[in-house]
Amino acid sequence: MSRVGKQPILIPSGVKVDILPQKIKVEGPKGQLESPLFEGIKVEMKDNQLLFSRQKDTPQLRSFHGLCRSLAANAVQGVSQGFEKKLEIVGVGYRAKLDKGRLELYLGYSKPVIYEIPPDIEIVLEKPTLISVRGIDKQRVGQEAYKIRSFRKPDPYKLKGIRYVGEKLHKKERRAGVGGV
Repeated sequence: MSRVGKQPILIPSGVKVDILPQKIKVEGPKGQLESPLFEGIKVEMKDNQLLFSRQKDTPQLRSFHGLCRSLAANAVQGVSQGFEKKLEIVGVGYRAKLDKGRLELYLGYSKPVIYEIPPDIEIVLEKPTLISVRGIDKQRVGQEAYKIRSFRKPDPYKLKGIRYVGEKLHKKERRAGVGGV
């Protein structure tokens, strides 16, 4: 049996779960999310816990078992606590500014990079060089944090750019001279 799939999901107080044939609807204090249910996976609610089981033991269904449980657990955590990714900006003169639903990033280019903030994502500037991306959907938070990071990925030689907080970077030695004959 799947190690991930067999673990129950504890439902915190204030979170309402509806089990439908093709999906699970989760509502909580922060919002509402849906999690897909694949064919052959059964869900039941027992003692304020969600339990997942599968009908057959095929390799495809075993992987779907763990996937369904993980997606549902992320939905429950998202509507109750939410998710957050932090990015730090490293470099002389590199900074960010929040302005009317837009994030302006000054990253050494001739003009600032303008990023329109989606309505389901919240961005907070803790410092001009520390960006916090928050939301209820784990996949969306990670995707938007990656988009912001992609405006200036960390340079392997000088380690300047936008990186995740806690990301380990390996500094490369300077490039050897490219010589001809």
